[in-house]
Amino acid sequence: MKREQVFEFFRRLAEAEPSPTTELESTNPYQLLVAVVLSAQATDASVNIATRPLFEHIKTPKQMVDFGEDRLRDAIKTIGLFNTKAKNVIALSQALIDRHGSAVPRTREELQALPGVGRKTANVVLNTAFGEETFAVDTHVFRVCNRTGLAPGKNVDEVEGKLEKIVPQPFRRDAHHWLILHGRYTCKARLPECWRCPVIDLCRYQPKTPPPGERTKPSAARSASRASSKARIAKGPTASRPKAGRSRARPTRLP
Repeated sequence: MKREQVFEFFRRLAEAEPSPTTELESTNPYQLLVAVVLSAQATDASVNIATRPLFEHIKTPKQMVDFGEDRLRDAIKTIGLFNTKAKNVIALSQALIDRHGSAVPRTREELQALPGVGRKTANVVLNTAFGEETFAVDTHVFRVCNRTGLAPGKNVDEVEGKLEKIVPQPFRRDAHHWLILHGRYTCKARLPECWRCPVIDLCRYQPKTPPPGERTKPSAARSASRASSKARIAKGPTASRPKAGRSRARPTRLP
């Protein structure tokens, strides 16, 4: 996309959602860090269901360590990879106590040094908890950036690097939230809802998905195809006729 198209892209997303933020529920940076770690390969909704009762009485790293890995594992067992995640949450909580005085660090390097924390998690925490202009690239952001042509890349690092270069002010702080929400609710993985997309004319995706009432149902299309095939079979093979004015070649008889 050209520079003016990128600006217009985010202007429209901002107009549709003026105050975007993460859908993970938390009350402080520590709870946010834990929630983001738990959200790997899981939906925000499923994480919130597990963390609501947990976060009512666990608000600090020490409270988490005292809670223990076994009880934490049982509390988050509805989330995928809960065994590994429980181990990482206890380990990162202990690391926060030992290295950072129980505070969540404010640099990417220190965050990524914690157990279970990768670049995407660090970017989310830096952005959401501390207001840093970072670009966390999850599956939604990756899909939207490639599908629309906004910031295409072969991997998340390429996409993040391009977003870093092209996203203008005043959209940089909230850019990844807009992209996540757009991918989650409009530019969906299976079937993008192009008919209600605010950036449809800026997007390179083709063919655009028409409104539900204008789409041919797959079952109807298959039925029409089967009916056509049956009709051809019923008519049977058509014998070819010799063209007028041309005689058939006769076999040559040996003397």
